[in-house]
Amino acid sequence: MVSEAFCVNRQDYQHAAAKTNFAIPSQFSLLTRYTRGISSMGTEVVQLTRRGFGQTSRRDAWWVQPLVAFIILTAFVVYATWAAFQNKYYSFGNYLSPFYSPLLYANSPHAWIQGTRPWWVPGFLPFSPALLILPFPAGFRLTCYYYRGAYYKSFWADPPNCTVGEPRHSYRGERFFPLVIQNIHRYFLYAALVFLVILSHDAYKAFFFFDRNTGRQNFGIALGTVVLFVNVVLLGGYTLGCHSLRHLVGGYLDRLSRAPVRKTTYDCVSCLNRGHMRWAWLSLVWVAFSDVFIRLCAMGIWHDVRLL
Repeated sequence: MVSEAFCVNRQDYQHAAAKTNFAIPSQFSLLTRYTRGISSMGTEVVQLTRRGFGQTSRRDAWWVQPLVAFIILTAFVVYATWAAFQNKYYSFGNYLSPFYSPLLYANSPHAWIQGTRPWWVPGFLPFSPALLILPFPAGFRLTCYYYRGAYYKSFWADPPNCTVGEPRHSYRGERFFPLVIQNIHRYFLYAALVFLVILSHDAYKAFFFFDRNTGRQNFGIALGTVVLFVNVVLLGGYTLGCHSLRHLVGGYLDRLSRAPVRKTTYDCVSCLNRGHMRWAWLSLVWVAFSDVFIRLCAMGIWHDVRLL
């Protein structure tokens, strides 16, 4: 139990305590009055008691948000891990799953290098080309400023939500291992920008279909084309609205008005950043759906529909 004594005005204290993680005691311990000349001011010495785990004065369903985040993130991690180790059904015609792009090693027309596995990977280890590339987008999301707040609440209850008591009484910050790794988020951003270009190229290829009669690639639009195109749009909104990117393009400057190009770029990134939470969740769900769509089409369970 942590208690601290403050000398405050009662009305101000009640207003402040409603916005913090402290409970209002039922009675004030001491009332003192200071007199200076002919004027006086009433003050009250009160005890602020830190709430226990889960205690709060909130009356809304504060637990819903962290619970939903926990379910979605857990489901995504489980599915993405399973899909990465499958090493099959990741392409269908001109479509390539974003979980496997870029396809570095594989016996596939989408592969950059033809082969079953790199020579430097021991034969006794399970191998999938997805394992070579997924750590980069995974690291980008894991160290993302928004996702930190989401999974700190939902997985670690740190805190469970705003003004809700947490199970610990100390705060170490992100200065020690393993949380100090969060500071390399800006470097994962550089990799994410490269991946965005590659996935954009994959979406572009999804507009061209092989015609067996002519032996040529013809322009067209199918349901898979829409799926991969929307995937790039959502990933672009999430990546290009990154807090680190906003700092990189001009946020570190003291006076942006002296750099009009950077000011315009900063405003564009800030525009996307205002919806960073929505971009984060929509892109997460859609990238998993993109893999599901291509996987089920490759398995013959779903059928791609040609629209144009």
